Amino acid sequence: MTSFDSQFVATFDVGGSHIGAGLCRLSDLALIRTASGPLAAIDSFDAFADLVRSLGAEVAGETRLAGVSLAVPGPFDHDAGVSLMQHKLTYLYGKDLRAALAARFGFATQRIRFLNDAAAYVLGEVGAGSLKGTTRSAGLTLGTGVGCAFVVNSRHITSGNGVPPGGEIWNFPYAGRTVEDLISTRAIKAAYAARTGNEKEVAELAASVQTDPEARAVFENFGTDLGRVLRDVIAPFHPERVMLGGGIARSAQLFLAAAEREIAGLGFTVVTTALGDQAPLAGAGQFWRETSA
Repeated sequence: MTSFDSQFVATFDVGGSHIGAGLCRLSDLALIRTASGPLAAIDSFDAFADLVRSLGAEVAGETRLAGVSLAVPGPFDHDAGVSLMQHKLTYLYGKDLRAALAARFGFATQRIRFLNDAAAYVLGEVGAGSLKGTTRSAGLTLGTGVGCAFVVNSRHITSGNGVPPGGEIWNFPYAGRTVEDLISTRAIKAAYAARTGNEKEVAELAASVQTDPEARAVFENFGTDLGRVLRDVIAPFHPERVMLGGGIARSAQLFLAAAEREIAGLGFTVVTTALGDQAPLAGAGQFWRETSA
């Protein structure tokens, strides 16, 4: 695995409970093989780096790699290859992950690259999914938190006209709260509990909308809140399309119409993910492709 001119990279999506890996073909971002490894038993920096290496070997097989591209949660210094997270994966904090992986793969350090996981998700959709063909697009990953990325000419940007500070919206002040307070798993569960006094998971609520009018109303109101966030926080960026991904997007049919009513006439459309959980793996390949151009 030493050829820099290979047309394949090993891509990784570092989550809270597992690491996903893929052999990504750079020409079309197709994932030739994928694998996954749990993080539950990983308790040290070296064990983490060893897991990445073993997953890389599993997906690569005999294929020569141009390099390795990892989608990682924040905070993370992508240029330095150093995690700044103190709330999870604490054994990575402050350590040079780029150098450790370069040594294990036998690569020069510039062949190990890092990007934000939400950005990877959106870049995957830009390169091979529901945002393909756009010049200006944005994406939101809706789940426990709210991830977001803004893309211009296939490159992730964090500043510029209409881009919120740092390219993040989860902590953006809105309607007396933050965006994440309004359009997250927590928001849906809290809204249902306030109406009924009962606690239910989002998937359970989504499955019950035909028989539970309170659940139906919660998703309708969620769509309205989402539409207002799109109107007031995302629309100033002037995207052509906005993609919704993450766990909540699986129930988009329950709230998308309400969101679309709020953005009528603003000149962009809302789409859902085409790649799903594999979007970050494709996006890490897109990132490699664009940063190598």
